[in-house]
Amino acid sequence: MDYKDTHITTAVRGTIGHIAPEYLSTGKLSEKSADVFGYGIMLLELITGQRAFDLPRLANDDDVKGLLKEKKLELLVDPDLQNEYVEAEVEQLIQVALLCMQGSPMDRPKMSEVVRMLEGDGLAERWDEWQKVEVLRQEVDLASHPSSDWLVDSTENLQAVELSVPR
Repeated sequence: MDYKDTHITTAVRGTIGHIAPEYLSTGKLSEKSADVFGYGIMLLELITGQRAFDLPRLANDDDVKGLLKEKKLELLVDPDLQNEYVEAEVEQLIQVALLCMQGSPMDRPKMSEVVRMLEGDGLAERWDEWQKVEVLRQEVDLASHPSSDWLVDSTENLQAVELSVPR
């Protein structure tokens, strides 16, 4: 791929569970969709001992973030390790994995940055920055989706026949 191109469009190919969401939906392939996202998934597979398609929480990284935040690593880590691991290192690996699996490819680190983070350079700063963005995103989500108790389902009292008629 020419280094000036930001992506190429292809028929979707790859390992189930490792395919980045944007590649799956658009067919546009980039370094960050092919390499970085898949690497994050692979890290979580190594940590949990489960395949991506067998582990529903890999699809919803909020569960992983929650367990990480609550320091409940034992619920994430492969039980075959029999608690023989360094918690701080596993925590850092999960952080790297989550940074690699961010929803937007533009927010994901480059593989060169991933390597540096694994070597202990820049992970804490990148993680703190991402946490701040996540808090802001959650606040915006809450503000833009206020309680919907006042919403009424206009189809509630309609018969099935009425619902299937063109409008």
